[in-house]
Amino acid sequence: ADSMEKQLHLNLLASRPPMAGGFQSGSKMKMGPGRKRDFTPLLWSQYFETIEDVENIFRLYCSGSSGPVLLLLHGGGHSALSWAVFTAVICSRISCRVVAMDLRAHGDTKVKNPEDLSADTMAKDVGKVVEALYGESPPPIMMIGHSMGGAIAVHTASANLVPSLLGLCVIDVVEGTAMDALNSMQNFLRSRPKTFKSLENAIEWSVKSGQIRNIESARVSMGGQVKKCEESANNPSVSNSIGEGIIEEEEEEEGAEESNKKRMKEDDQEVKKESFYTWRVELSKTEKYWDGWFRGLSALFLSCSVPKLLLLAGVDRLDKDLTIGQMQGKFQMQVLPQCGHAVHEDAPEKVRVFSGS
Repeated sequence: ADSMEKQLHLNLLASRPPMAGGFQSGSKMKMGPGRKRDFTPLLWSQYFETIEDVENIFRLYCSGSSGPVLLLLHGGGHSALSWAVFTAVICSRISCRVVAMDLRAHGDTKVKNPEDLSADTMAKDVGKVVEALYGESPPPIMMIGHSMGGAIAVHTASANLVPSLLGLCVIDVVEGTAMDALNSMQNFLRSRPKTFKSLENAIEWSVKSGQIRNIESARVSMGGQVKKCEESANNPSVSNSIGEGIIEEEEEEEGAEESNKKRMKEDDQEVKKESFYTWRVELSKTEKYWDGWFRGLSALFLSCSVPKLLLLAGVDRLDKDLTIGQMQGKFQMQVLPQCGHAVHEDAPEKVRVFSGS
């Protein structure tokens, strides 16, 4: 039951766009003996063509020059970079324009009041970006959202904030499952490392913990989840960071203390500052908005008039409203059972197929 509960949390938080090469490229964790996996970061520019900052506030990653627009909204704590591999795959197959947006308080978007993460405010942000990009005559837009981003996509569509909306695709967010998982979400967040010694360590943790199953996606997207900090070496938060090779929990406390003291001594002799990485978004502080993202979401989704697609990692995730809606043929549904919660990162190929390309 514990592992199922953990998976629900990962599902809510994960943002995994589909990957080039689908399952083969990194979701199989077992490697031959002695094969060292590469956790070095990858650049956004290998996956997107351009970066735009709308109104000097909202960071967008874009690709493609013609065809319908795919507007991509990431999950909680993630960034637009979680769609990098998906974007490369989809742009190589169909003529479309991709716009992946860093939602407020996430990634490199800088709003004046980042603490306001209400569904209403975030939906209006999406409307503002579309208006700033396309003015009075926007092209046809397909909105695709993962987890929290899926909830925001539904709120945006139902408030009719994207007038040229062509369709709505929601990845692995179902009201009933989300509401259940929220009860123990804080415990899950507390169990994550607070800091990482390097970006490589953060990438390694994200793959080994199962947060992102596709190693390629982890390498390009983890930089959007964590940021570099510099603090003096005697700061206690540095010593409980995840260090080289991911610290083993069983390490004897005495030994750990000795090695910490030794490390601090070495640091003092060199430079007074030690850099480390920490989470960009303190998700635990966003709790008051969780209910508003997900409560009533199924009815809201069903009430949207555009064609709808629901992509799920497991059929057991359907709640009552959606089950009835599915029986009535109100939306398309596809289940991708071998995926983790970040369906779009774990299996970018398959999401492409089901999005109708």
